[in-house]
Order: sequence, then C-alpha cells, then structure tokens
Amino acid sequence: MASPGRSCDVEALERELDSFRSGTRASALRALAVRQQRRVLPTAQIADAVNLHYHTFFSYNACGYSPSMIAWLARGAELAVAGIVDFDVLDGLAEFLEAGRLLGLRTCVGIETRVFLPGYAGKVVNSPGEPGICYHMGMGFTHTDLDSGSAAFLAGLRATSAERNRQLVERVNPHLAPVELDYEGDVLPLTPSGNATERHICLAYARKAHQVFADGRSLTGFWSGKLGVEAAGLDLPEGLDLQQAIRAKLMKRGGPGYMQPDTGSFPTMKDMNDFITKAGGIPTYAWLDGMSDGERDAERLIDTVVGLGAAALNIIPDRNYTPGKDNTRLAKLREIVALAEHRQLPLFAGTEMNSPGQKFVDDFNSMELKPLVPTLVRGAYIAYGHTVLQRAAGLGYTSAWAQRSLGDRGEKNEFYEAAGRLVDPAEELSLPGLDESAAPDSILKTLSQQAEA
Repeated sequence: MASPGRSCDVEALERELDSFRSGTRASALRALAVRQQRRVLPTAQIADAVNLHYHTFFSYNACGYSPSMIAWLARGAELAVAGIVDFDVLDGLAEFLEAGRLLGLRTCVGIETRVFLPGYAGKVVNSPGEPGICYHMGMGFTHTDLDSGSAAFLAGLRATSAERNRQLVERVNPHLAPVELDYEGDVLPLTPSGNATERHICLAYARKAHQVFADGRSLTGFWSGKLGVEAAGLDLPEGLDLQQAIRAKLMKRGGPGYMQPDTGSFPTMKDMNDFITKAGGIPTYAWLDGMSDGERDAERLIDTVVGLGAAALNIIPDRNYTPGKDNTRLAKLREIVALAEHRQLPLFAGTEMNSPGQKFVDDFNSMELKPLVPTLVRGAYIAYGHTVLQRAAGLGYTSAWAQRSLGDRGEKNEFYEAAGRLVDPAEELSLPGLDESAAPDSILKTLSQQAEA
C-alpha cells in the first residue's frame, strides 16, 4: 500500500532509483523530476540543513542508496546543499551532479581514502589504533576526465582497496571454514561497480553462513563458536548486530583478518592533496573527534595538514556529542569549529549513512548544533560555489585563477559562498561570461543578474 499522500507509481519509481542499472536509475529520476515540477509530491520543511558526507552504494550506504536516491531524498527534505563522498572512487560523480541539476538541488562530490601523515608515525590521528594513518578527503570534484597521471592515481586507490579486501578475505576464510567467500563471486555482486568495502564483506559472510547452515540452531552455534559471543541476540541471519560483530571480532585490531598498515600501505597526504588539487577539488582533512593523541593538539595538526595542502576541514557532527549532554566530545567539536573559523578554513559537515540507524541529516535544531549552523551552512555554500565555478570554467577554490584573483582565505570564502547562494542549480550549466579573464566582482554581478532574471 502506498504511503499517505504518495502514489504507487511514485514509490515504484523510487525503488528503481537504487537499481544497479544506471539506465533504470536515470529514467526513474527523470520521471520523478517531472512529478516534482508538477507539485504532486509533498516535501518536508528543513531550514538551513545540509549534509555533504553521504556515502552512496558506490562504496557503502546502509540503506543501499544510489546517488540519484540521495539527491531525490535531499531535494524532498529541502536541504540547502547535499554532497556525496565515496571511498576511493568518483563513480557517482556524473550521476549526482546531473540529479542535482534535474531536481534543482545544490550538489557537490567528494572522495575519501586513507593516507600516511609523515611526522605522526607514532601518534594515532583519526584512524583508531593506526598511528600515522589518516582518513582524508577531497571535496568539489566536477569531472572524471583526468590527465593520465591523475587517472592512474585514482585507479591506484581503487586497486589498492580491492587488494586489501582480497587479502582480508584470504585471512578470514580459514578462521570461518567451512564458510568461505569467493571475492569475485560472493562480494563484488553486492556492489554496482566493483568497489567493495569491509561492510560488504561482512554481509557476504553472513549470507554465506546462512547458505551453509540452513537451520537456525546450527547457524547460532556456528557464529557463537566463531565470534566468541552469544549469537542468539545478533539478529540472525544477517542483521546489523551480526555484521558489526563479524567486523569487530574478525577484521579489526586483534582479529584474524586484521593487518596493521605501515608507511607504504597508503599514499602520503601530500600526494593525495596534489592529486585532489590537480583534479580541481579542495583537499580536506577529515576531523574525527579531538580525542586521539594526534588530534588533541589541534593547532599543531592543522598547521601540519594545511602545510601539506589541505584547504578545508570535514566534521561529522553526530559522532561528536550525545544529545542532552555537554560532554568532552561536544567541547572538542566546538573547539575545532572555533579554530576553523579563526583560520578561515571552510567546514564541510554531514552524516555518513554507512551504518544502519544513522540519520539522513543532522539535527541542526538541536541545542548542541544550533550555534554551529551558520558556520556549517556557510561551508556548504562555499563547496557548491566552488563546484559551479570549477565546473563552468575551472575557476574553483584551489584554481590558479583563485590564487591570482582573490586575496586571503577570508576573501575566497566570501566570494565562493556568495556564488553558491546566487546560482540556481537548474541553470548552472548555462552561466554566461565566465573565463579566467573575469574579475571576481564581475562574476558575482553576472550571477546576481541571472538570479534576478
């Protein structure tokens, strides 16, 4: 039965948005966009809310959401800006940007990976239990038509991830025998483009075990013995609790599948930043929560990452506070926001949706986040302003034009925020008079005139 206020055909089209077939997704989105224009669909009212950190099914989304589905839901929630950030790939880029144009949604696209941070080899930074290793991001990519060197670098991220996964499966298989995975046959079909993660592997092991042990008692006994926990409460055969236990017991530190990364396991932060900048993005440090050895001295860490080319920070607000409690993590969150404002570093924020139960958008009306909303919304408009101008004429935040035409970070932030607020997403591919000879004031004047037309 269709939900109140929603027709059966709309719900059918929404289901098609998560198809692994790109043509099916595109057709469904076009049909939904027509219905949106006819104003036959109800929309929620969320003022000044943003999420720039959705993971899609091109890496792992707990709800199986494609870029098109995320754009559709974000438009329905009336987010000011929405962004996707997948691990090691830009596979969702064209789809998400096009979905934003069709739906009138401001969009941006990022990538996340792990890097080695020289000088922090003895300190845990933002990857728990892994000294010197950092989760790191690039934001504001606009195309995948990269030069040969950049294309090879990006392909290397995917290949390195796939090889780590294969080796992980090889280490875990003997421990879980007779439940053993074939990586190509059991894991990759869970993804639309072959970019699997540990979470896909956990789901594949849960499903394989259910095939091997068809009756509930045998399955419970198997998982109890292999995980060393009471499996009766793990929501068998493939619930979240089971998948989390598989990951924690078998793939993380101390488990048979874990392999401690070293300095050669990932690219250096500088190499990653060089790739991001050359590809037209904004190098972005992914702040965790301020509790690790490396993040406790935030001033030193920010000096280091900025010195290596980082130009923005990313935060995930939900992991930094418990509602109703003024705890240490919340204090650390406020500190990093204040530091970013002082250093004039844009802040990109959002929930990941890479684990069941995570929100679609943070509660920006909460007591904890409400004071931070202006900063977080400003960062989102900067990311979108960058995306529009980089896509139109290569005039993005880290471009040679920006370095030449704009002054300090404060001036850059004001310019790109203004551009992000002025552009109508439906018109972003037809912006007039944009090239490297244009002055910032003339660009804003042109955008303003187009917005008023």
